[in-house]
Amino acid sequence: MRIDILTLFPEVFEPVLSASIPGRARESGLVEWFTSDIRRFADNKHNKVDDRPFGGGPGMVMMCQPVWEAVLAAESEDERAVQRIVFTPQGERLTQARLEDLATRERLLLIAGHYEGIDERVIEALEPLELSLGDYVLSGGEIPAMALIDGVVRLLPGALGHDSSAAEDSFAAGADGERILDCPHYTRPREWQGRGVPEILLSGDHGKVAAWRREQMIARTRARRADLLDN
Repeated sequence: MRIDILTLFPEVFEPVLSASIPGRARESGLVEWFTSDIRRFADNKHNKVDDRPFGGGPGMVMMCQPVWEAVLAAESEDERAVQRIVFTPQGERLTQARLEDLATRERLLLIAGHYEGIDERVIEALEPLELSLGDYVLSGGEIPAMALIDGVVRLLPGALGHDSSAAEDSFAAGADGERILDCPHYTRPREWQGRGVPEILLSGDHGKVAAWRREQMIARTRARRADLLDN
């Protein structure tokens, strides 16, 4: 998979993406990513990419042309079909199901806006998938882009140490299509600050352990995210 990231702050990506699972996936050749500074495509000597909004109001809006040129330049570097993505509070809520869909693509192009947002006309022209992490506002699309990359990369075959690891995560689709929360997990020591490990996990009976975990998944989902059971 190839991922292109268009941003005003390319320097923030490498420290995060080079660590842990994304870093190992890149080293093993499962994924490659390239950052591109949108300022490189400004058509003025000061590399200005934003301006005041028409109609007045606070903040600045990213202009059409630098974003447009950055997208065309990135897409010209690889012939594979690309899924364009822009991050905005008005976008579709990012879910595990959407990550699973994106993990099947050969190429993603992520547009990380900043300031008050991006001129609507270039969004209309590019027709990207518009995504949001949730009902809150961040300073820009860089953090959502990193979250999406991490979520997608760990779903690529071979990215995790165990083939079934991703399938057992919270929100992963079960055999019947359900998406519920994961069960609690425990490791050594067997007792910590007076708190012990549930005895069933020490029994060696894999059938009973599986049943207990299933019960815990349902109970935790009912207590914390009952809406998932409703769906």
